[in-house]
Amino acid sequence: MTILHFSFALYLIGLLVIGLYGQRRTSNVADYVIGSRRLGPSTTALSAGASDMSGWLLMGLPGAVLVSGIYESLIFLGLMLGAWLNWTFLAPRLRVASEKTDSSTISDFLAKHHNDHKTLKIVASLIIIFFFTLYTSAGLVAGAKLFTTTLNIEYHFALILGVTVIAAYTSIGGFFAVCWSDVLQAILMVIALTIVSILASTMLGSEQNIELGQKVTSISETSLGLI
Repeated sequence: MTILHFSFALYLIGLLVIGLYGQRRTSNVADYVIGSRRLGPSTTALSAGASDMSGWLLMGLPGAVLVSGIYESLIFLGLMLGAWLNWTFLAPRLRVASEKTDSSTISDFLAKHHNDHKTLKIVASLIIIFFFTLYTSAGLVAGAKLFTTTLNIEYHFALILGVTVIAAYTSIGGFFAVCWSDVLQAILMVIALTIVSILASTMLGSEQNIELGQKVTSISETSLGLI
């Protein structure tokens, strides 16, 4: 077992430990679904950021830039604008309104807000299940491909392992476990992105890689010209 495999196994064990700790903090449905609104803004923000941008930011965006050119990085600006609008205008109002209606989920809030306790709730739930199934699937595929590339693990085994661990700590610890595990992942993402940025800047700034930088620029300009 290499140091990478050991680190990966330790990481998975850590997620399960977080799930068990979350179970100890969960005593009712409100705890399981929304943590009884006891999680602070920092924890919630890191959790939302890690869930929203993990596979896309670390694998999807770099791949899009490599294939289609540097202009693809503008996607990030759109994401930042959308996140700012959401957290500034939508989230605070939803937070207050959901508490007034004693709602734990989006579908529950919509049903109570519009005095429809059945039809709207079912439709909203089906929409959320459909699109989040696609979203979750994309994240699981990204994780499995990462583990296959870096750890030389068979793809289907990596996919099943990821699904098993995620389902385990989510089922055990609920919202607490999901948020705290996302905080751990957010910290790891920030560290990884910082290190990669420093190393890339150092390598591209050295004399022996000037030619490589020129080639990358040429390829990007060619891609933009073709598009």
